[in-house]
Amino acid sequence: MLDSTRGYLDMELLRFSTAGSVDDGKSTLIGRLLYDSKSIFEDQLEAVEAASKSRGNEDVNLALLTDGLRAEREQGITIDVAYRYFATPRRKFIIADTPGHIQYTRNMVTGASTSDLSIILVDARHGVLEQTIRHSYISSLLGIPTIVVAINKMDLVDYSEQVYNDIVAAYRRMSEVLQIPNVEFIPISAKKGDNVVNASENMPWYTGKPLLNFLETVPMPNKLGGEHFRMPVQYVIRPISDRFADFRGYAGRVAGGVLRMEDRVRVLPSGLESTVKAIGMAQTPMNEAYAPSSITIELTDDIDISRGDLLVRADEPQPQVEREVVVDVCWFNERPLLPRSKYVVRQATAETMGMVSAINHRRNINTLELETNVGELRMNDIAEITLRAANPLVFDRYADNRTTGSLIFIDPDTNETVGAGMIK
Repeated sequence: MLDSTRGYLDMELLRFSTAGSVDDGKSTLIGRLLYDSKSIFEDQLEAVEAASKSRGNEDVNLALLTDGLRAEREQGITIDVAYRYFATPRRKFIIADTPGHIQYTRNMVTGASTSDLSIILVDARHGVLEQTIRHSYISSLLGIPTIVVAINKMDLVDYSEQVYNDIVAAYRRMSEVLQIPNVEFIPISAKKGDNVVNASENMPWYTGKPLLNFLETVPMPNKLGGEHFRMPVQYVIRPISDRFADFRGYAGRVAGGVLRMEDRVRVLPSGLESTVKAIGMAQTPMNEAYAPSSITIELTDDIDISRGDLLVRADEPQPQVEREVVVDVCWFNERPLLPRSKYVVRQATAETMGMVSAINHRRNINTLELETNVGELRMNDIAEITLRAANPLVFDRYADNRTTGSLIFIDPDTNETVGAGMIK
């Protein structure tokens, strides 16, 4: 138990996702983390034990702690993203358990998009597979600073150091081609508990940290989303009442940097400027605000600002304002993306129509080569495209700011999300 509620609230929060191929043991790993760190209630454990017996499992099936949908329990697979929370005396965690099936790649992207760290599971019996490469590459494109390769089911290969070394070598070759930095390797057995929470006596040749200890001590990434102030305007507040007769506020979530009283701000894409008169959060006045705070700003001048505009500090480097951008895209839809296809493009709180003017190249996940002269993108393809928007896009590179550098592609006929993009 922590010493005080205050200390608990001040603890660092690490968000991480799990990914990998089907049956690599993602849900079992998370169940083991929750179980061994004593982060589940007795009634939860009793329910899992009963469900395990009803399915004929000899041991407690810890995967049932995260596979919450009925279809997931019946099929023994993860379909939707399952979020779980737990804490240790050193750090708080939010886990996104993402699907392994290729048809649910879009769910994996959703779960990983807000993660600070990605755990890629590899079955020690099978080594690096297509989904291993795909999920690793997507994690890298999403700007996740650290990837942990958890080589699972080591108990099924007699805890062989040679098997571990062979997989590490194969993954390193792949990661060098895809330019994936900051990779950590940990041999584990999620089912038996080796190197998950406690160090394994079965693998004395491994001298690194168990997984949980690594998660507790890995340096925290920059949480501010970017060095410079960015706030997409979500809502213009104009209350119709005698009490707030002249109030005009601009509400949104800070996506980077810091804003202070009397700072000079610029509205993009219009370029209009004003000075910060007041900053508030839930009707509480503030002297400054920073990411990821949701705030309301009052300005000294009555200027034209609408939902979808971006507020920035006038004295800082400015985002780009262009109609044409180059984007790395992950395609989610069964209907292929074709050159000259038109989509609703959503960027933070802004929406506009956009047309794919070119497919520049596609990454072949099997050979790792870049393919040119590509006529279409199919579901789960990863490629670079050129997009032309009907209205100017106000953006940073995705590497500089995840919010202002990301795009969502929406089918205008079905209103379905069909792809996700990262501006280069």
